[in-house]
Amino acid sequence: MIMTAQQDGTATQTLMIVEDEALVAITLRDELQESGYKVLDLTDRHAEALEVAKAEKPALALVNIRLAGRDDGIQLAEQLKALGIPVLFISGQVSRASSAKTVAIGSMPKPYDAAEMVLAVAYLLARLRGDASLPRPDQLEVFDEEGFDLAPAA
Repeated sequence: MIMTAQQDGTATQTLMIVEDEALVAITLRDELQESGYKVLDLTDRHAEALEVAKAEKPALALVNIRLAGRDDGIQLAEQLKALGIPVLFISGQVSRASSAKTVAIGSMPKPYDAAEMVLAVAYLLARLRGDASLPRPDQLEVFDEEGFDLAPAA
């Protein structure tokens, strides 16, 4: 059974998806919305995502590493972390995601199942609240299982 935002006892959480593959982004958005999350307008550009993040302060940003044009999701993740917004990499570039462990809280490698992504989001949001009761989804790589330190960089 998939845990929804309402079932886990939290208010609706706001999420951001930054993904250059439109079909992947739309499928993921739809699955997350059906599970009770509020998903901000989809974007595939670094500058747009940063502006939206500053205005909306999502609880979690799901960021692909390769974005539209020559935009780089790792650079975006650095800026989001500085704003106190946690990032989950959603990318097939597993080695690049792993090399950027200091700017994200985890990685979900492509290809992933949208339902598995919902479980990963629920798990990470629960951990960010200090709740360790949910099982970690198999595909999800968590970079700092102990810390979940999201304090903005000094």
